[in-house]
Amino acid sequence: MDRTIRVSLLSILNISFILITPGVRVAFAQTAPATADLRISGAVSTPLVLTVADLKNMPRKQLSVVNPHNKKTEAYEGVLLEDLLRKAGVAQGENLRGPAMATYVLAEATDGYRVVFSLAELDSGILESEVIVADTIDGAALVAKEGPFRLVAPHEKRPARWVRMLKSITVVRIP
Repeated sequence: MDRTIRVSLLSILNISFILITPGVRVAFAQTAPATADLRISGAVSTPLVLTVADLKNMPRKQLSVVNPHNKKTEAYEGVLLEDLLRKAGVAQGENLRGPAMATYVLAEATDGYRVVFSLAELDSGILESEVIVADTIDGAALVAKEGPFRLVAPHEKRPARWVRMLKSITVVRIP
C-alpha cells in the first residue's frame, strides 16, 4: 500500500529532526522559518534588519509572472526593493545623479548565490523595474527552499537574478 504523509520539519537551533517509518513515502511541506531576517546595509544612512512581519506592515506590491521552468503563472507579493532602499536612506529620484550613478546593489542568498543590480535600474524615476522582495506566492508563505524572502525581477527574460532565500542587500558606492 502506497501512502503519502505530509510532514512539517521541526527546526530547533537550525537542526531538523524527521522520523521516517519504513515503507512510507514522505512528502515534505516545509515553510520558511518565520524568524529569518533580511539585512540592508552598506552605503545607506539607516541600516535595516527586517522580518517577514515588518514587510507585511509596509506598502505591498503584487506581481503575476510566468515561471519559465514550469510555464505556470505565479502571483508573488511583497515590497518594492526601491521602497526598502528608500527606507534605508539610499539616494533616489533627483538625488540620484553624478557619482551616485555608479552605485550598485548586491543581493545575496543564504546558499551564497549573489547578483548585482545598478541602483539606477531600481529607481522608478529612471526605469519601471518593479523588482520586489517577495514573501508570498499564490497567497501562501514561501517554502523554505524559496524563502522566507525572494527577490523577483518580473521584466527579465529569464530569472537569473531572482534570488531565493534572500538574506542581504548591500549597497555599494564605487569611489
